[in-house]
Amino acid sequence: MILVLALASMNIFAQSEKKLVRKGNNLYETDNYTDAEIEYRKAITEKPDYIKGKFNLGDAMYMQKNYDESSKLFDESSGSSKNKDIKSSSYYNLGNSLLSLKKYKESMEAYKNALRIDPDNQDAKYNYEYARKKMIEQQQKNQDKNKDKDKDKKKDKNKDKDKDKNKDKDKKDNKKNQDKKNQDKNDQDKKNDQQKQNQDQKKNQQQQKQPQQISKQDAQRMLDALKNDEKKTLQKLQRAKAKSAKSTKTDIDW
Repeated sequence: MILVLALASMNIFAQSEKKLVRKGNNLYETDNYTDAEIEYRKAITEKPDYIKGKFNLGDAMYMQKNYDESSKLFDESSGSSKNKDIKSSSYYNLGNSLLSLKKYKESMEAYKNALRIDPDNQDAKYNYEYARKKMIEQQQKNQDKNKDKDKDKKKDKNKDKDKDKNKDKDKKDNKKNQDKKNQDKNDQDKKNDQQKQNQDQKKNQQQQKQPQQISKQDAQRMLDALKNDEKKTLQKLQRAKAKSAKSTKTDIDW
């Protein structure tokens, strides 16, 4: 009896999950993806391994641009389902989710898996080529980006070199200018010394050539001294003459 009840409850359980998925599908078809997601999640809660529930929930998440979640759900449904149509569609939708995430290499692998199951899937073929093209563009872009980085590094390195060169040049120029200033100062000092020496020499020569000038007072004193000397000399001469006359007269008297 317990077994019968268990079977009956399981049958009701299966009908409930399918009903939830059908309700979700109706909402999905009217572009009401948020409410459809709710119904699909209810179905998976009722039966966690319900592949159709996971697949349809993946579709709802994809339409809401939640590509990480849709990738996870399609990956689970592709690995769990034994139905070729669901498996192939799961791989195809997985490829679309990865393509939207710009994971081009992974999306190409998903499309290849879809084509292994259904080689006539033209959409998978087209999307595979598109993903391959985008991957090549991405690689080229990364290479160009790396080249630009290398160029920028080289440019910065050259700038640093030029900066160092300019610093060295500035140092040399500053030293050269300072040396020139010092030399100019030395030359000017020598020139000034030479000019002073020439002036002193010229002054000495002029002093030697020109008689020493005396003041009027000194000249008067010298003149007075000469007059006094002349007077004294004249007096001496007069006394000498008088004396001589005296001597001569005495001789005559004798």
